[in-house]
Amino acid sequence: MISSASDLPPRLGSLTFHGPLSAARADRMIARLAATEPADVLDIGCGWGELLLRVLEAAPMAKGAGIDINAEDLARGRALAGARGLADRVEFVEESALGTDRGPVDAILCLGSSQALCDPEQPHDPAAALRELRRLVRPGGRVVLGEGFWERTPTEVELAGMWPGANTGDHLSLGALVDLAVEAGFRPAWIETASAEEWEEFESGYRYDTEVWLAAHPGHPLAAETRERVDRQRSSWLNGYRRVLGIAYLTLVAVA
Repeated sequence: MISSASDLPPRLGSLTFHGPLSAARADRMIARLAATEPADVLDIGCGWGELLLRVLEAAPMAKGAGIDINAEDLARGRALAGARGLADRVEFVEESALGTDRGPVDAILCLGSSQALCDPEQPHDPAAALRELRRLVRPGGRVVLGEGFWERTPTEVELAGMWPGANTGDHLSLGALVDLAVEAGFRPAWIETASAEEWEEFESGYRYDTEVWLAAHPGHPLAAETRERVDRQRSSWLNGYRRVLGIAYLTLVAVA
């Protein structure tokens, strides 16, 4: 028997943002950004563009572009834009951000997506990503960067519980990350980090719909592989990077 699309496990339906970001923190970041009255906003690795849409709502003179390589997320973003009356002010485009010519703009959002600006054949290089962000933003413009950092050096046991091949070189300390932003031509106007509550909301929300689906469909043809994937994801958080990996939200101003 062939399963219909409606029988398949849902994907990310319980998440507002694709990251550990609360609505309250997002509102504060958006208010600071909207106060600069940007004319154009670029969202790199936008997903379904929830933060971009909220920026456009707060900055009514701005137009936006979201780029990503996930067609499903982009379709969700277009639907959200249409429902909010923003379809004429934003475009969602399926394309790579590597070497993009979509700058310079007044404001950039890049939350958890800086790897999209780096050579995929090389290890992730936050310094290279920050240089690209500086290239894409006008002097005096803003970049809101969401980037991982180590809250503390992980132990070997914690590294073994994370993603395959995890090592201490995968991330920097918060101080080293901010220093790279300064070296790339930014001033760090605002430095904040995701709270434990934001992480728990994200991690639980990331799996919530699928966990509920698995409980209701234990004999489904896709249940075994879905259960294995979700159990592995949950374990990597609880037994690996929980309270070790942080997310920094940096509001950066491009030096003139």
